[in-house]
Amino acid sequence: MNKKINTLLFILGATVANILIFVIVFFVLLFLYLKLVASHVQPEVSQWATALIFVITIALSFIIYNRFIKVFTNKIDMDKYFDPLVKPRRRK
Repeated sequence: MNKKINTLLFILGATVANILIFVIVFFVLLFLYLKLVASHVQPEVSQWATALIFVITIALSFIIYNRFIKVFTNKIDMDKYFDPLVKPRRRK
């Protein structure tokens, strides 16, 4: 395979991994909330808690995804296998 196909497959795989991380973290946090807290609070609070869980999930999935990418880039030479997405402009 050439570098462009490797880059495309990496982007697709990383996107799927990021979505899976998001879904797993969201359902884990929602499950914990429902088991530990939901029965003790009013329904109005549950609406705000669900929104807060969503925002926390975005932050946590971003952090987890970044850690995975850092580990991946430390193990693999990105320049050797992947084509750069942004190429520098040539000056006249």
